[in-house]
Amino acid sequence: MGAVEPDLYRDTWVRYLGYANEVGESFRPLVPVAAVWASYGVATAYVTADAIDKGRKAAAAHEHDPGKATRVGVAVADTFVWQSLASVAIPGFTINRLCAASLALLGSLTRWPLPVRKWATTALGLAAIPVIITPIDRTVDFLMDSSLRKLYGTEGEPPSSH
Repeated sequence: MGAVEPDLYRDTWVRYLGYANEVGESFRPLVPVAAVWASYGVATAYVTADAIDKGRKAAAAHEHDPGKATRVGVAVADTFVWQSLASVAIPGFTINRLCAASLALLGSLTRWPLPVRKWATTALGLAAIPVIITPIDRTVDFLMDSSLRKLYGTEGEPPSSH
């Protein structure tokens, strides 16, 4: 048996592009909103590239399968939906609300100057990223297994996180 080739989107530095929007949301108090939206562009490009890659791998694995088109479609859709929820939408919303709440609380509970409050908020947002990833990933696994995967019959091993 040959060595398993690493997954570019899951096993290399490329996977960190999936965290771009969380980083963007963390820096929202300090950067122009266009920079935050650009971070969502990077994360969405990562999600799209991963979904296309999983579709290509499914096509290669089922080259002579009469159900090849369906298998490719399921691979692409499952990866895209899972990654969109677990890598972009839910963590982006979570970090956005955490940072907004912390900035507001620091404003009402401290006498720190605004620049210090903004940097503290950014630091909190960045520190929260590794804490929120696993609970969000497991929640999306559950949601997908309880809904979409029942429709196309692929409960079980979901796409890896980011």
